[in-house]
Amino acid sequence: MFREERTMGIELKTKEEIALMREAGRLVARTFQELEKAVQPGVKLSELDQIAAEFIEKNGAQQIYKGYRLTPHHTPFPGVITTAVNDVICHGIPDGRVLKEGDIVGIDIGLSLNGWCGDSCVTYAVGKISPLAQKLMNVAKEALYVGIQAALPNRRVSDIGAAIEAYVKRQGFSVVREWGGHGLGRTLHEEPSVPHWGPGGRGIRLRPGMTIAIEPMVNVGKPDSLVLDDGWTVVTADGSLSAQFEHSIAITEKGPEILTLP
Repeated sequence: MFREERTMGIELKTKEEIALMREAGRLVARTFQELEKAVQPGVKLSELDQIAAEFIEKNGAQQIYKGYRLTPHHTPFPGVITTAVNDVICHGIPDGRVLKEGDIVGIDIGLSLNGWCGDSCVTYAVGKISPLAQKLMNVAKEALYVGIQAALPNRRVSDIGAAIEAYVKRQGFSVVREWGGHGLGRTLHEEPSVPHWGPGGRGIRLRPGMTIAIEPMVNVGKPDSLVLDDGWTVVTADGSLSAQFEHSIAITEKGPEILTLP
């Protein structure tokens, strides 16, 4: 029923299309369940990538990160998942790095099932971690749900980020500004952009049928980031720890619905 309705170029999804996105999101969540068992000291990031690749293929879906380019001339991303260890904020390459006791690793998974995308991120503890790392993970996860709770019909898109930033600042941490959430549907990145900072009351109004990914990246130190020479890996400028959690959601008349649950 939303096919002809548009908001600044944003295609609203029908209930049937949201149901298909829910199936894609569930498969993303199941992929995390497969990976979680393997996140242990001594495992290589490339091994996690292989587990995800095999599981996605076995379940009839297509990975959408490998070969992805930010621009037509950008180096294609080499992995099926992204892996963010310790001071890596996002877009970390799943290479031969070996996880060790005390690390934290954010894993981001995107896939396409029956033509519709699912996208989510979870940060895991590798063995026993420090109290600071645990607090960071707790705050980053709660920040995601604070943002989801703010994603109500007729609110502005920046209200999501304002709620996230206010919560994170109260915990003594900072929110990355250079990278944010996004719309998704048949493709991974669609309009609108979803900032994770305020002020609120700006941007488009959220409407039933919108499907977006909310993915706050929270740093222990300052919010500034740097991109490494590989053209992908984003790290904290001050070397502090960073953690991220993400869900894809649909805006409904009753409020936000999380699509990336098992």
